Amino acid sequence: MKIADSNWFEVEAYLKGDDRCVLPLGSTEQHAYLSLSVDSILAERMAAEAAEPLGVPVFPVLAYGLTPYFNAYPGTVTLRTVTYMNVVRDILDSLYRSGFRRVLIVNGHGGNSPVQPVTMEWMDEREGARARFHNWWNAPGAWAKVQEIDPKASHASWMENFPWTRLPGRPLPNHQKPMADFDRLKDRSAEAVRELVGDGNYGGYYQRDDAEMEALWKVGVEETRALLEGDWR
Repeated sequence: MKIADSNWFEVEAYLKGDDRCVLPLGSTEQHAYLSLSVDSILAERMAAEAAEPLGVPVFPVLAYGLTPYFNAYPGTVTLRTVTYMNVVRDILDSLYRSGFRRVLIVNGHGGNSPVQPVTMEWMDEREGARARFHNWWNAPGAWAKVQEIDPKASHASWMENFPWTRLPGRPLPNHQKPMADFDRLKDRSAEAVRELVGDGNYGGYYQRDDAEMEALWKVGVEETRALLEGDWR
């Protein structure tokens, strides 16, 4: 049940019997040869496929997040941390006013992790409110599948290269890129990050077989759905 495909009458009717919803979080940032919207595409699709059999509403993805380290790559858009925290809090407050009490946040971008303390504060301040923050790609099941396929996986590498995130007509390298020196990335400006990372892939193969990607996606959907339908007490 996508909110984009619903009207308010239908949401009001749904809330008479259930108070769950899903909020996907993404970002707009460089992903080497892949779409700049990778994180948003994956978070929204993951949320929709996980929630569809349950009839739980999925809100449109928040397509901008925290990614200042990629500011030297054209097309990247980042919010200030205080702005992002306030936006997420305003969304959660709006959901609560509507009648939603259980919110599964499906996050597609690691830089958005600072939002988790916001959800904790929100739950403390709103009676009956529950929020689960879910990084779908590094949850236990999904990450185990990544390691099973190829442990050398990172930002903008094969693990984000699905049929729905790659761009038609853009050929990809077929070699395995050496992993970036993450210790050197920790204290670098955006320009220095670009100098160190180059095309944007942090390391690993650029693409794997689509059958492997389908297997990873299936695990992610099942794991996300289990959180949505599990015990919320």
